[in-house]
Amino acid sequence: MIDATMKVRDVALIPDATRILEKLRIDYCCGGEQAVGEACEAAGIELEVLQQGLTEVQPSGEQSDASTDFRKLSLTELTEHIIDKHHVFTTNEMERLEALTAKVIAAHGAHHPELYEVATLMDVLFADLRPHMFKEEQILFPYVFELEKAASLKRRESFPPFGSVNNPVRMMMIEDDNAGLLLKELRRVTFDYSIPGDACMSYQVLYQSIEAFERDLHQHIHLENNILFPKAIQLESGMHA
Repeated sequence: MIDATMKVRDVALIPDATRILEKLRIDYCCGGEQAVGEACEAAGIELEVLQQGLTEVQPSGEQSDASTDFRKLSLTELTEHIIDKHHVFTTNEMERLEALTAKVIAAHGAHHPELYEVATLMDVLFADLRPHMFKEEQILFPYVFELEKAASLKRRESFPPFGSVNNPVRMMMIEDDNAGLLLKELRRVTFDYSIPGDACMSYQVLYQSIEAFERDLHQHIHLENNILFPKAIQLESGMHA
C-alpha cells in the first residue's frame, strides 16, 4: 500500500504502475522526486484514486516497459534497452512527425492556428532531444558500460574527462526536465490532444502519434532518471569508497 509521503519514483518502479500514473496524468519521470500526496494534489485527484488504480492494475500480457521490473537488469542491459527501444523509436518518430505536421498545417492551418504552436514546440523539443541522445550514446552510456565492467573485475574504472558520472547525469536530468515542460505545453495547446470535428485522418493520426510519443518519452526518462542514473551514481560512489 502506498502512502502520501512516498516518492512518485518509488511507485513508478512497481511493474505496471506507470500505466496507471500515465492515465492519471501524474508526472513520474521528471517529477519522480515529488511526494505522492503532492503529485496527486497537482493532478487534481485523491490519493485513494491512485491506490485503487494500483490495486486493480492488471498485467498487460506483453513484455512491455510497464510490465518489466528494470531494477533487476544490469546497467549494461538497461542502457542497451534504452538505446534499442527508446532512442530508435524517438529518432524514427521525430522524422515522421515533422513531415506529418507540415502536411496537416498545409491542410488545416488556416482554421486551426494552434497547429503552428504545435509545430514550434515540437521543433524545440526535437532540437533538444537529438543532441541529448547523441551525448548519452557517445559519452555517458559508454562510461556506464566501462563502470560496470570495472566493478565486475574489481578494478577502478579509468578516470573520465567529466570528473564524475554525477556531472553528465545532472546535465541530462536538466535537459529531461526541459523536455517534460515542452510535453506539458504540447498537451495544453492541443487541449489534451482533443481532435476537432473537421479533422481529417492525417490530423487524427498526428495527435494520436504525438500522444504516443509523449508516453514513450515519459517511460524513456523514467528509466534513466529513476533507475539508470541512481544505480550508476551508487556504483561509482561504492568503487571510490
